[in-house]
Amino acid sequence: MYLHLTSGNFSMSTADVFKTLLGLEQNENFELVIFDLRLPRIVTAAIVGMGLALAGVVLQGITKNGLADPGILGINAGASCTVVIFMYFFQVQLINVEINSVLKILMVPLFGFVGGVIAAALILLFSYGNRRMDTQKLILTGIAINTGFGALTLFWSLKMNEDDYQAAAIWMNGSIYNSNWYFVIAMLPWVILLSLFVYKKTHLLDYFQLEEDSIVSLGIALEREKIFLLLASVGLVSACVSVSGSIGFIGLMAPHIARQLIGISHRAVMPVSMLIGAVLLVFSDYIAKNVFAPAELSVGIVVSIIGIPYFLYLLVKAKG
Repeated sequence: MYLHLTSGNFSMSTADVFKTLLGLEQNENFELVIFDLRLPRIVTAAIVGMGLALAGVVLQGITKNGLADPGILGINAGASCTVVIFMYFFQVQLINVEINSVLKILMVPLFGFVGGVIAAALILLFSYGNRRMDTQKLILTGIAINTGFGALTLFWSLKMNEDDYQAAAIWMNGSIYNSNWYFVIAMLPWVILLSLFVYKKTHLLDYFQLEEDSIVSLGIALEREKIFLLLASVGLVSACVSVSGSIGFIGLMAPHIARQLIGISHRAVMPVSMLIGAVLLVFSDYIAKNVFAPAELSVGIVVSIIGIPYFLYLLVKAKG
């Protein structure tokens, strides 16, 4: 965060940054760069990283599959699709926000949640058998739904005018470079409330690693709790996607790294995963901002460059 805050096309010394943050020096240029440009971007990246990492913890716990990820299961794609439809009908550009668009920005997570719920409902519909969730079908169904919603998203984006399409294309690839405090306000309540809800349920994720008959014998309403946790992960993903676009692999990498560091207890894995997710996304955004400056990469591309080799490593490890 410190490197992200102090680096960029507009150079500032460490003393300038701290004086501006503490209000010891009044400089309009410094205040504009820090409080209106860089700090909202850093906070947005940290919150999105936390939300996606927590969703990954929940999905991997529910499915007992270490390769489960909001992007792979199609939840990202479902939320992205309804947000793009919202952008089309209401002509909202999530990368260039005007003051009269603030109310629409605050509504975006709701539309993302609708898309995420539709994706989750389809996943549950096709993965249930004998009144139980088949985790193998869940993954396969998620991949199919991801492809289908991706096609719908492309269809609606191509119906946009040129300016809206350009904004939508940048957003869909994962972008937080034009973040502002309205984005933070839009997603922060979702992430806080759903994180608290999931934390109260973390002991269930430990039980979910047992055989299903053993879980039911403990008096746990297995399928109901799975649905509640799945909806919580959908809400987290939808809030994050509405701000940052579709960013994959954070929900895959962060839980794995956390488990390697501290073990498999979900009560410990959850906060560590959220911290790792925040670090991964803030670092990725720092790379996206500075490697090809003054041009910028999409943060989603940087995360993919990091995440794809890690995903292949996990596949090879699982095969071994």
